[in-house]
Amino acid sequence: MSKPVIGVTCYLEPAAWGAWQITAAVLPHWYLDTFADAQVVLIPPTTDDALLDRLDGLVLVGGADVDSRLYGAEPHETADAPRETRDASEILLYRGARLRGMPVFGICRGLQIMAVAHGGSLVQNLPDLQTGTVHRVKPAHFNDHGARLTEGSLIARLLGTTEVVVNSSHHQAVERAGDLTVSGFAEDGTIEVCEDPTAPFCIGVQWHPEHPDRRVADRPIVEAFLSAALQYRSQQASAGSVLTGA
Repeated sequence: MSKPVIGVTCYLEPAAWGAWQITAAVLPHWYLDTFADAQVVLIPPTTDDALLDRLDGLVLVGGADVDSRLYGAEPHETADAPRETRDASEILLYRGARLRGMPVFGICRGLQIMAVAHGGSLVQNLPDLQTGTVHRVKPAHFNDHGARLTEGSLIARLLGTTEVVVNSSHHQAVERAGDLTVSGFAEDGTIEVCEDPTAPFCIGVQWHPEHPDRRVADRPIVEAFLSAALQYRSQQASAGSVLTGA
């Protein structure tokens, strides 16, 4: 069977290469390496979710803070400048994928987008909570901390345990998950995993499975997502055959 076709959201940010300094659609190569067993389609900010009809799965990646106005809060002084088009695009794509029953995998900011789309909210600056757990030493630096997964949850089944060590590089996190199910917490109670147990595959993690150091530990999540994408493709093909009478 051919590889699943998955859409991976990407950044629209100032970038420089060669003689050029210009806004560009970019994505760390780590994500491409992580999903090397799929055909990856990069999705820059869009106002149309029709391209989802050509995909088998959706990945919402990490990046800048989600605009706090989307969940009715004033921006914290440490918040990144809003990426309004990206926020709107990823919420549109997420909702479109869910309506189609498409597998979704959210990573860091991707988990936060999922929560906001479900009516949830975010902690805008984790250091303000003074919990003792360090979630980011400094930008572009990863550190590790423990997390506990809910027994019987999809994430616990995939990783085969309820006690894990995850990597961390974020100053915001999910505060309320809306109507998603929280299935993982850091040592200080910070939400690390949300999922929808009514869906074939809909999960978001606060850590970074795409980081090279996580490739082995988090491979079961990636493989389950790609398997779900292939299953989704098969179901769509079967439904199409029924409609056309093939």
